[in-house]
Amino acid sequence: MSIQFCGWETYFDGRKHLKPGQQPERGHGYSMYHGTHKDSARAIITSGFRPSAGGTLGQGVYCSRVIQKAMGYPGNCSPNDRVVLLLRVRVGRVKKIDAQNWNLATTWHQNGYDTAWIPPSGGLEEDCVWDPSRLTVVGIAHCTDPGTKSDLEKLIKQHAKSQARADNGTQGNCKVCGKDGGASHSVDKCWGCAERICPFMVKHVCKKRS
Repeated sequence: MSIQFCGWETYFDGRKHLKPGQQPERGHGYSMYHGTHKDSARAIITSGFRPSAGGTLGQGVYCSRVIQKAMGYPGNCSPNDRVVLLLRVRVGRVKKIDAQNWNLATTWHQNGYDTAWIPPSGGLEEDCVWDPSRLTVVGIAHCTDPGTKSDLEKLIKQHAKSQARADNGTQGNCKVCGKDGGASHSVDKCWGCAERICPFMVKHVCKKRS
């Protein structure tokens, strides 16, 4: 059986990891970190993020490409209760927030941006993502308790499998490409427009690039 791929217009950055001062590019997907309490980590893995109501960059989900930044959160608990989640983040359209445009620090989304980025300037950089669906937990980057880390990693795998079953359907044809779902294949989201895609599609034209 041959599989035809054509017309795909979306970005993938093979590096994945950005340097602290490197500006993220529109439409790319990057690895970042998010610090949370070990009890909250389970809910995030299974149900997704709940955006913060406020902060330096206003409403959104806060993360950083620097693990040391994430390891300091949350600030009101013991370091042994903290877990750092490894994320895959589809940044979308990014606004750099510095001294020249600090007036957009909390209104960047209303001005058409998906992610706000504060570059490092005497501190550690941070990012704020408006839409929680742009973030996917893919691993545990730091956890002092080996048992908790193992449990969370198993939960990540279980959730990924259940999500794949929900996307593909346990029987019949794949809901995305229409092909037989008996032999399971992964369903993901386009890095650019977040539309559901799978490797068996003949064509996908990214809405943000068309």
